[in-house]
Amino acid sequence: MKALSEQELHNLAMNIVGRQLEEDGYEFMGVNSTLKKNPQFVCLKEKILHFIVVRNVTYPADPKDYDIKLMEKVKEHAIKFEAKTYYAGVGLANAANHELPVYLNEDYILDYDGLIEI
Repeated sequence: MKALSEQELHNLAMNIVGRQLEEDGYEFMGVNSTLKKNPQFVCLKEKILHFIVVRNVTYPADPKDYDIKLMEKVKEHAIKFEAKTYYAGVGLANAANHELPVYLNEDYILDYDGLIEI
């Protein structure tokens, strides 16, 4: 069994959010999967630009809690582009035992309630 790396967990979280954005009619202008490089998604919907920061959050942390300083910084940047800013916290946990890491090709529990506008 191979535990997912920080980058793999980040990519999984981005795929989950990306699918939701696609279903909700967002058009991707830019995608950045590099860790600590923000925002992860720059999207257009109804002629409005959206900056979306995605974070993988491991159990027991709450995926709705976000780094306020980071999000304010992203929001300041977004304002220059007349863009809206969102945080997407994706909670991932091992389905068999929350104390164990998420493993490749093993079941996981998803805790994601959608975008939080900043």
